[in-house]
Amino acid sequence: MKSQDIRKAYLQFFESKEHLIVPSAPIVLKDDPTLMFNNSGMAQFKEYFLGNATPKSNRIADTQKCLRVSGKHNDLEDVGFDTYHHTMFEMLGNWSFGDYFKKEAIPWAWEFLTEVLKLDKDRLYVSVFEGNEAENVPFDQDAFDIWKQFVSEDRIILGNKKDNFWEMGDQGPCGPCSEIHIDLRPDAERAAVSGFSLVNADHPQVVEIWNNVFMEFNRKADGSLEKLPAQHVDTGMGFERLCMAMQNVTSNYDTDVFTPLIEKVEQITGLKYTSNEVKNISEEQNKINIAIRVIVDHVRAVAFAIADGQLPSNNGAGYVIRRILRRAIRYGFTFLNTKEPFIYQLVEVLANQMGEFFPEIKKQQTLVTNVIREEEASFLRTLEQGLQLLENVVAETKGTEVSGVKAFELYDTFGFPKDLTALILKEKGMSFNEAEFEASMQEQKSRSRAASEVSTDDWKILVEGNVESFVGYDQTENEVKITRIRKVDSKKDGVLYQIVLDATPFYPEGGGQVGDKGVLVSANETIEIIDTKKENNLILHFAKKLPENISASFVAKVNTDLRTATSKNHSATHLMHQALRSVLGTHVEQKGSLVNPKNLRFDFSHFSKVTDEELQQVEDFVNARIQEQLPLIERRSIPIQQALEEGAMALFGEKYGDNVRAIKFGDSMELCGGIHVNNTADIWSFKIVSEGAVAAGIRRVEAITGEGVRQFFASQEELLGEIKSVLKNPQDTVKAVVSLQDENAKLKKQVEALLKEKAKNMKGELAQELQEVNGVQFLAKQVDLDPSGAKDLVHELGSNKENLFVVLATVNEDKPMLTCYISKELVAEKNLNAGQVVRELGKFIQGGGGGQPFFATAGGKNAAGIPEALAKAVEFVK
Repeated sequence: MKSQDIRKAYLQFFESKEHLIVPSAPIVLKDDPTLMFNNSGMAQFKEYFLGNATPKSNRIADTQKCLRVSGKHNDLEDVGFDTYHHTMFEMLGNWSFGDYFKKEAIPWAWEFLTEVLKLDKDRLYVSVFEGNEAENVPFDQDAFDIWKQFVSEDRIILGNKKDNFWEMGDQGPCGPCSEIHIDLRPDAERAAVSGFSLVNADHPQVVEIWNNVFMEFNRKADGSLEKLPAQHVDTGMGFERLCMAMQNVTSNYDTDVFTPLIEKVEQITGLKYTSNEVKNISEEQNKINIAIRVIVDHVRAVAFAIADGQLPSNNGAGYVIRRILRRAIRYGFTFLNTKEPFIYQLVEVLANQMGEFFPEIKKQQTLVTNVIREEEASFLRTLEQGLQLLENVVAETKGTEVSGVKAFELYDTFGFPKDLTALILKEKGMSFNEAEFEASMQEQKSRSRAASEVSTDDWKILVEGNVESFVGYDQTENEVKITRIRKVDSKKDGVLYQIVLDATPFYPEGGGQVGDKGVLVSANETIEIIDTKKENNLILHFAKKLPENISASFVAKVNTDLRTATSKNHSATHLMHQALRSVLGTHVEQKGSLVNPKNLRFDFSHFSKVTDEELQQVEDFVNARIQEQLPLIERRSIPIQQALEEGAMALFGEKYGDNVRAIKFGDSMELCGGIHVNNTADIWSFKIVSEGAVAAGIRRVEAITGEGVRQFFASQEELLGEIKSVLKNPQDTVKAVVSLQDENAKLKKQVEALLKEKAKNMKGELAQELQEVNGVQFLAKQVDLDPSGAKDLVHELGSNKENLFVVLATVNEDKPMLTCYISKELVAEKNLNAGQVVRELGKFIQGGGGGQPFFATAGGKNAAGIPEALAKAVEFVK
């Protein structure tokens, strides 16, 4: 069976068992601050397991895009080296929310595998939880008894807590699980060694394909378990592994999930991938195989993350995506000899392959291709820079071992890979200190862990049941009771308390809009709310302290000044989105936004700089809508299909329910849960303050509204007054500035001519001052020139003199600069290096620099250190 047919068969099977088939949630999570990425099938359903929301059906089936590259579930460094770990993978899942349990889930799993897919029963093994006395969880007798109906006892493995008790993290829903494993080894190997002994032993051909998790417990902060209000089923089946079993191969990469991508890499590079079936391959071929596996795996993760709205960046989830892509690029660079961008060419193959079931990859194909191509080009430039820096490190190194700290700096600052450093050094007969490198790596990880460490207490429930609601669309002030509280302690923010209210007017952060701030007021005290967020369908109010009487009645008051300013910026964002599509074209799609009281930021797809004329048209368009005084038309709960048919814009990568809220101002209509003005006139005015690139094909506009615009024009007026004053209040300010620029340009030309003449005259003087030191013509002196003049001067001297070593110091606008020139014969014969010289001497002027072995410069900030630097220079030739 083809992979597409296997996926369809699974979903059709569970549809026949009365399951609702739902689409995959985005791979990038936007409404769960505890996770960056969907790393399991159950992540999007956490709120149902916890009882904080009601699912649209008690039986659901899907295939979920998952990403495991950070945190507890981190497979990144295994990918490529084995044939069954992946960054992105599909998890086929069937779910019961308080409906069926073990006696249905287990037989259905067996029925699908053995009767629908017709897998060989003699190759299947199952496992059940053996129990754990310390946890007070008994042996799973029910699962054991059910399995005995289908398999003999010698095929049932009793698994420990590590293998057969599944939990998402340190806290949350969990329970015993029952897995199904398949033995894909040849018959001869199976006859020699029983598959029973290889289950959960990391054998590449004896792998788990199905996991039935029986969610019965909630792991509390103190480590104890409490029963969940209902019993749930959370099953997951690794799609890629199932395809391996169905297509009679011994590697996920030999299935049609990956072979079209592998064939494209072979076509581009001219290198061949050897199947896992081929034995005794050379070390060189093994490296090529690993590199190709890394690339075809990683492009899937990166492409789907970008399609779901996560661009590569230098922090958070964006940094993880950039890291995955850079790992793929460097494997190509090192082992496939790819020095030009090429991974972007795989996106078309991926889109054709998976576009039917995941339409987002087809829809976003152009964007994904351009972003990956630009990231490749950028990192290849970084690799070139790293190669030059490594050359400098080698030049500075005495002996054959480079400092591990220096190697780590290359890795940490420039993303220069450790294995590439090792490879290049090996070619030079050198190595780096591995222990120092690892120590530096562990120090960094410890710092990173400490910065992000968060400990969370269990919820203290004051009011039982799901009684929380949001009333903030209609009210900014409301009588409330506290329903639950939780203490959170993080290295970053210190101790905070999360408070849940029964009927809150506070808007939680979401859809780009920041969370509300305000106060909780009782008869005796006022508690400041510093932020509001949403987690697992609960609205969390953050405070630095708890009320003395948490059972009291409070009035929740939103800070209306901040809320009003934010709502102006949010409504203006909608109008600007409409304007950009009108001015630039309907290809424009929102790719991110930030709406706060001060300003708005809007990221969108567009493949060239927005011109000043286009920006003015966008600004005029939005201000025209403000002048039209368009009233807000809010549809609080409308079927999503109806909203889309009426022309509502749905933002890609957002998770919408069956019923949605639609916001309409004139012809602008978007699905949105945020806070808005009642009339566009309330925005008062709109002003774009900046436009620029965020990534390939993504532009960012920042703008202000209301009071921000008034302050902007007031500051511009003040600035113009200051300029007029400096220019002695001319009648025509523009004419006066142009005249000043013309005069300045003429004077610059005169100064350049004078400096060149001065440098020529100085050449003869300096030639007279050269001293011979150990056969080297040496000079170290401060000169009254600019850095450009110093450069010209040393090259002039060098054109007439051999064995020349010159260090000139200049000071330009209080900034010191050292310029070093070394004749090429000295570089070759005496191993002198100008880059090394300026790095050492630069320390005296509190700076640094570099360049080529025969010419280099170093800038600094301490001109007082020049005499010492010049005095030290002679030691290089003594």
